[in-house]
Amino acid sequence: MNAMGVAVSRSPAPGADCEYIIVGGGTAGCVAAWRLLTETDARVVMLETGADYASPYLKLSPGYSRLVPKGVHCTLHQTVPQANAGNRVLEIATGRVLGGGSSVNAQVYMRGYRSDYDRWGLSAGSDLWNWAAMLPHFRRLEGNQKFDGEFHGSAGPLVVADPGYFCEYSRLFVKAAQSRGLPFTADFNVGAPVGTGFLQFTARGGRRCSAAEAFLGKVRSNPRFRLITRAQVNRIVFEGFRAAGVEYVHRGRPHTLRCSSEVLLAAGALASPKLLMLSGVGPEAQLRRFNIPVLVNLPGVGQNLHDHAGSPLVLAGNSRGFGYFRQDRGWRLLWNLLEYALFRRGRLTTVGGEATSFHATSEGATPTVQIYCVPMIGYANTGADSIPAVDGVKLHVTLLRPHSRGSVSLRSANPDDLPLVDPNYLADGRDLKNLVEGLKIARELAATTPLREGLTAELRPGAAVKDDAAIADYIRSTVRTDWHPVGSCRMGRSGDPMSVVDETLAVMGVDGLRVIDASVMPNIVSANTNAPTMALADRGLSLMLSSGAISGQLGP
Repeated sequence: MNAMGVAVSRSPAPGADCEYIIVGGGTAGCVAAWRLLTETDARVVMLETGADYASPYLKLSPGYSRLVPKGVHCTLHQTVPQANAGNRVLEIATGRVLGGGSSVNAQVYMRGYRSDYDRWGLSAGSDLWNWAAMLPHFRRLEGNQKFDGEFHGSAGPLVVADPGYFCEYSRLFVKAAQSRGLPFTADFNVGAPVGTGFLQFTARGGRRCSAAEAFLGKVRSNPRFRLITRAQVNRIVFEGFRAAGVEYVHRGRPHTLRCSSEVLLAAGALASPKLLMLSGVGPEAQLRRFNIPVLVNLPGVGQNLHDHAGSPLVLAGNSRGFGYFRQDRGWRLLWNLLEYALFRRGRLTTVGGEATSFHATSEGATPTVQIYCVPMIGYANTGADSIPAVDGVKLHVTLLRPHSRGSVSLRSANPDDLPLVDPNYLADGRDLKNLVEGLKIARELAATTPLREGLTAELRPGAAVKDDAAIADYIRSTVRTDWHPVGSCRMGRSGDPMSVVDETLAVMGVDGLRVIDASVMPNIVSANTNAPTMALADRGLSLMLSSGAISGQLGP
């Protein structure tokens, strides 16, 4: 059946291996497979570069960050030197495992502002994309354990719940923010996140709910589905201007897979534009530079890359056990494991950062920065200065709507080479200004009772860093990714030369090819991008199935 509940039957063309090929088994790809296999009688093949979602550590809420060696389930992209961030080379990790980012992320469930999605529709010149159009998709996918009604679903496959444990630093942070005049917000996901409060996560009882489990787990035993992991897709195969299949390498051997309906590209904001360019769809000058035959000159492929980024205020604690310092070693770890195993409670039932707040800077009345309370020092050991291994808390200040734009480009014509990634952090002066103001707000929170009573000193940037110029220097030396790259195959109007996909997510200039991942976002949402990417993919599948079966009728 299609999105309108009508059966869709497509017989495979002679010589085709399937009707649909999904390139990428991440967040978007898993949603697409679930939709296709439950609503059509099509045969579907999914190709994933990484391994299956099998490691037991991945399935624990805090497991990946603490127990799995860096890079095991991620591709580690090194950016080009960032001219506005101390000329540093930064690292952006993307999921390389079934479930993609949803299998390795911090599991925060956030949607952002209504206006974020309304801007998508303005970019596309279409009323198919806006908050009202997206909300049914959020609700359908969501199995919220706390909320239901106009803004939430409680029966969907994706488990969303409160953390099973709140540390004292999180509680003190929320109280301090309220003391500064911020309202307490029980639900950040009604289209207008403001104030302060506690986050929800795609996890329950200490167990992660990845897209691989929530969506693909429902259909992977279907006889019409074939999953190929550790498969590197090197090129989309075209017959004329129609995508007819893909070339990929599996276990060292090249293969060609053909489909009769569509190729759905769900490889992410760094890999999807790379694959388009390797296949001859992209900026003509760049393709010719690497002797890649130009099928369609699409200058926008790889452009408009942007990402949430931020810097931390690092604070020493009073060693009273308010956070998660040394809770992952020695007798503390043994106790936490025992408590989790016996009662499914305690510190292993949280991700490790439960509280947040939203703040407006001088740019306008709508919040422009978000502060995450992270009750451990952890990854603050970056830059020229190291942070001592002490009890403490980070107040991570992140941009909600960065203005800076960068690019993804080819390093060579060799599919084995990672692309050149340039997020161009802080290129727009407004971003640096907002972060400076945000860090000053974080300092005000740290100095507010009752949070200040749990702290002893400011470790970074330190009390000596006072004026805006010094704070800006600190931010340039510490700004880092929030691992939310988007926008590199952006959706737009047909007359816009920088558009890559149209309002149905179909790649312009060719047939039978869509991009259904975060790369199509014209502008980033003011939230962690996992949940929005799932809803975007679900929306894209509805548009595809409806237009293919019942002309002019678009269901949710």
